[in-house]
Amino acid sequence: MSSLRTIIHLDLDAFFCAVEEQRDPSLRGKLFAVGGRPESRGVVSSASYAARQFGVRSAMPMARAVRLCPDLLVVPSNFSAYRAAERVCAWAAVIRRGLEPG
Repeated sequence: MSSLRTIIHLDLDAFFCAVEEQRDPSLRGKLFAVGGRPESRGVVSSASYAARQFGVRSAMPMARAVRLCPDLLVVPSNFSAYRAAERVCAWAAVIRRGLEPG
């Protein structure tokens, strides 16, 4: 008898970007980072995959991110949206546990 496994990978480093892309589909594939404003010591909370190709990373000062990627769109954080999406992820974890064998 063969057993099938399902592997789910969640890239939580890009979680805020994924939520923002869900809220605004025009961001998909674009150079953007979620976080604070570069002129006020803001920090990158999350970087899109496109922005990561330019070296933009989480926890980086936003001013440095903009220097690395001059076309970077800076999207302000929306923690209420992230909390709502987090609740959906919690439900996904409950469902996953129900699917696991044994």
